[in-house]
Amino acid sequence: MTNDVRSSAAVGLERRRASWRAWLLLAPMVLWLVLFVVLPSVILLVYSFCERDELGRVVYTFTTENFIRVFDPVYVRIFARSIGYAGLTTIICVVVGYPVAFCVARAREEWRQRLLLLVMIPFWTSFLIRTYAWITILKKEGLLNGLLEGLALPSVELLYTPTAVIIGLVYAYLPFMILPIYGSAEKLDGALIEAAYDLGAGPLRVFSSVIIPLTLPGIAAGTLLVFVPAIGMFAITDLMGGARVPMIGNVIQNQFMQARDWPFGAALGVVFMALFALTYLILLRVTTREEHP
Repeated sequence: MTNDVRSSAAVGLERRRASWRAWLLLAPMVLWLVLFVVLPSVILLVYSFCERDELGRVVYTFTTENFIRVFDPVYVRIFARSIGYAGLTTIICVVVGYPVAFCVARAREEWRQRLLLLVMIPFWTSFLIRTYAWITILKKEGLLNGLLEGLALPSVELLYTPTAVIIGLVYAYLPFMILPIYGSAEKLDGALIEAAYDLGAGPLRVFSSVIIPLTLPGIAAGTLLVFVPAIGMFAITDLMGGARVPMIGNVIQNQFMQARDWPFGAALGVVFMALFALTYLILLRVTTREEHP
């Protein structure tokens, strides 16, 4: 009896030690999340209910005026434009990135790593340098118009237009779509595709009924990685769109840096975070429904 009690006590002590070791291993990650995710989000939420005085200082009072301003028609149009640009960017990234990712995943092993390297090369250069490279290509006296003139074709003015913004967004976020889809396509079971062909399905039916559902998690992850950051992008719209096509990221940046209206900028940020959460929940619902119909 005594031995049984001692054995139970030893087991309980070992479990508590294992639990403490697990918490110690998790502590750095939890601390990082609290300091750089939870705490800034709480501060942003608090600021969104504050006011701004004449000198641009934050006055800690409770008001909903900032959220009322967010739904002013001017800012609603900017939000709608941002969502439209981000949605179009996401669609183009899926259309362009899916075949690229699928081809890389189906390539021979010795070629696969080289092709992935080509996809990731843009990450090795400065984002600002890549953006200025596109400005050099698209400006009126740039490389694109020089090529068109050499072919005796009329020149086009793309810089500082919505088209230039879309080109810049697609170029910036295309790798974020390719890599998640590649991860799903690489795990694709070739036997399922062969079985579909054996059962008489054509290429289009195999693609729509077998390949797309199995790679949907990669598409959903890529959509999240492209759509949400594209809504808040401000550097590309500043450099390639000028002041003609402001997005919500430009407005938020302006409120914090130029207008010094931190409470209103925080309210815009809170709405942006709510939009991110809504997008995540929709994608989670779609992928869960496909995996567990």
